[in-house]
Amino acid sequence: MPTQRPSAAALLLPIALALSAGCASRGPAKPAAPAPPVPAAAPTPAAREGTLFDPANLDRSVSPCVDFYRYANGGWQAKHPRPAAYPEWGRFWELEERNSQQLRSVVETAAASHAAPGSIDQKIGDFYATCMDEAAIEKQGLDPLRLELGRINAIADLPALQEEVARLHGDGVTALFEVGPSQDLKNSGEMILDVLQGGLGLPDRDYYLKDDLATKKIRDEYTRHVARILELSGEHPHRAAEETAQILALETRLARASKTRAERRDVPGNYHRMTLAEMDALTPHLSWERYVQAIGVPGIAGANVRAPAFLQALDAELAARPIPQWRAYLRWHLLDAMAASLSAAFVDLDFHFKRTVLQGVGENLPRWRRCVQSTDARLGEALGRAYVERYFPPAAKSRALEMIDNLAAALKDDLKTLPWMSEATRAEAQKKLAAFARKIGYPDTWIDYSALEIGRRSYLDNSRAAVRFEFQREIGRIGKPVDRALWELSPPTVNAYYQPSMNEVVFPAGILQPPFFDPAADDAWNYGAIGAAIGHEMTHGFDDQGSQFDAQGNLRNWWSPADLASFKSRAECVARHYSGFSVEATPVNGKLVEGEAIADFGGVKLAYAAYQKSLAGKPRQTISGFTPEQRFFLAFAEIWAANAAPESERLQLATDPHPLARFRVDGVVSDLPEFARAFSCKPGDPLARPEGERCQVW
Repeated sequence: MPTQRPSAAALLLPIALALSAGCASRGPAKPAAPAPPVPAAAPTPAAREGTLFDPANLDRSVSPCVDFYRYANGGWQAKHPRPAAYPEWGRFWELEERNSQQLRSVVETAAASHAAPGSIDQKIGDFYATCMDEAAIEKQGLDPLRLELGRINAIADLPALQEEVARLHGDGVTALFEVGPSQDLKNSGEMILDVLQGGLGLPDRDYYLKDDLATKKIRDEYTRHVARILELSGEHPHRAAEETAQILALETRLARASKTRAERRDVPGNYHRMTLAEMDALTPHLSWERYVQAIGVPGIAGANVRAPAFLQALDAELAARPIPQWRAYLRWHLLDAMAASLSAAFVDLDFHFKRTVLQGVGENLPRWRRCVQSTDARLGEALGRAYVERYFPPAAKSRALEMIDNLAAALKDDLKTLPWMSEATRAEAQKKLAAFARKIGYPDTWIDYSALEIGRRSYLDNSRAAVRFEFQREIGRIGKPVDRALWELSPPTVNAYYQPSMNEVVFPAGILQPPFFDPAADDAWNYGAIGAAIGHEMTHGFDDQGSQFDAQGNLRNWWSPADLASFKSRAECVARHYSGFSVEATPVNGKLVEGEAIADFGGVKLAYAAYQKSLAGKPRQTISGFTPEQRFFLAFAEIWAANAAPESERLQLATDPHPLARFRVDGVVSDLPEFARAFSCKPGDPLARPEGERCQVW
C-alpha cells in the first residue's frame, strides 16, 4: 500500500525508506556470513553516573549560545563518520543498526529451526532464507516476472491497460496513481477508498520541473538509469532509448499536473468525496467501477479524490498516448519496483541511482541487513512479536506510559493558561487532549498471517505474495468499522507518529531504547530525549494539520474565528523562521516543514515543563559539571546528532516535511527563554532571539 492513512505525522521519515528496500537473494537455512563491522550502538545500561549523557560528545570550541547543535554533537560527529553504506549516520541510525542485529538473531534462528508449516517461525524463516540465497535469484533471473511482463506486452486497449494497472497496484507498483484505505476525514468512523496522485519514477514533481544544474544532472542520470534497466530486461538499446524518452516525457506531464509537497499538506484542499459516477465524469477514459472491482472492493459507492486536477490530466494522457507507450511505461514501473529483489545486475543499477545519485551512498548494505529489513517490511508484526518478547521488558512500557501521562498533564496545564485562546476553543482543545489514545511498544492484537503462503522456492514470489496479502488486508477494511487497534509501524521500528483521524500517539518498542530512553537513566536525559519526542507527537494534534481535527478525529473547525486567526499567525511565524535557514544557498521550504517544526517546538516545551514537575521533592544533581536543565537540552540535541551526505540533505530539503537535524535543534532552542537561562545566553547571541521575534504556538 502506498499510504494507508496518509495524514499521520511521524517523528521522522522511516529509516527503512532511506535504506535499500529490497534484497537480491535467497538462501538455504544456514547462518549468514558474519556482517562487516558497524559503528557501535548506544549502550543498553545507563552509562555514566546514572545518565546516558557523555561529555565527550561535546564540542567545547563553540559556544552553546552560538551553535548549540555543534556544541552538543561536535565531539560525537568527529568520532562517528558516516559509513559508506549509509546516506546519513546518527543516533537514530545507531539504534536502527542495533535493532537490526537483534532481528537478525530472530530470523536466522527461525530459518534454521525447521518450524512447523504455516507457523510464524516458518514464514519469517523461509522469507529470510529465500532473500539470502543469491545463487537461486541469479539462476531465476526475470523468470518470476515473465507472466506479468507478458500481460503488459499483451495490452491492446485502454480497458486492458486499466485491468493491468489494478493488478500492478496489488503488487505495490504505483503506476498512474495511488490508492489506499483511509478514514473519511469528516466521518472518522467510516473507512473509504483514498485516491492519490502518483505515477512518477523520481522522488518528487520538482525533479522534473526545476532547471538548476543539480536537478538537471539527476534527470540525466535518471534517463540513463531507465534505459539501462530496460536494456537489462531484454530491450534493444535503440528501442530502450526511444521508450525512455517517451517515459520521461509522460512522467514530466504528470509532474506538471501534480500538487507540490506543501499543497499536499492542505487538508481541506485534499478532500473531495465523489461517487464513482462523478469520478467517471472526471476521467471518461478510466472506469472506476471496473477498477474497484479489479482491486477487490466491488460495490463501494465512491472515494476521496485528493487531486482531481491530476486525474483530469492523467485522463487526457490516456486519451492522447498510443498503447505501446503505456506498455513501455508499465514495464518500466514494474521493473523499477522489483529491481532490488532481482539479480545482482538489477540490484546494482537500482542501488546506483536510488542510493548513490539521490543520496550520496558509496556502497550497498550487507545482504543480511537488507534481508532483515525486507522481512520487517513484509512481515513486520510477525517479526515484531518475537522482537518484543526478547527485547522489550514490561518495565520499559510502564515507564513510557508514565512519561506520556506526565506530558499530557503538562499540555493540559499549557492549554489552561494560553493567553490568546478563548474559553470556548480551550474547552474543545481540552476535550481533544482527554481523548488522546496511547499505543506503546506493540499492538494488543496482532495481524493474522495464516492466509499468507511463504515457501523456499523464490524470494521475489514471497515478496510479491506478502505485498498482495497486505494490499488485500488493507483494501478489505473499506466499508467496515474502523479498526482502532491498527498500527502503522512494526514494533522494531525506530520512529513514532501521531494520527489525527484516530487522535492517537504511537511509540513502537524499537524507539523506546537507549539513547532515546532507558528506564535506568536519570529524568533529565529521558525527558530531554524521548520526552521531547513524546511531546512532539502530542503537539501534532495541534499543529497546522492536526489542529483541524476534533477529539473524534473528524475534520472540523472547532476554533473561534479570532483564535484561528491567532493560531495561523503564530504558525506562520514558525514557517518564516525556518525559511531563514538554507543549505548551500538552497533555502528551507518553511511551509513544507511548518507542521514538524511546530511539533518540535511544542514537544521540547512540554517535555521541559513535565521534567520540572518531576523534580519536585528530588535532589538536584549536577553531573559532569552540567545542571539538570542543561542536561535536558543536551539530551534533546544529542538524539539528532548525525553526519549526512550532501546529496541526502538535498533530497530531504526537496521532499521531507521534517527540517534537517541541525535546524531542528537550533531552530527550537533559539525561541526558548528556558534554554537561554540554562546556558546564560546574552542578548545578541544568535540563539537568544529577542522576545519580539520569538515564535510561540503552544
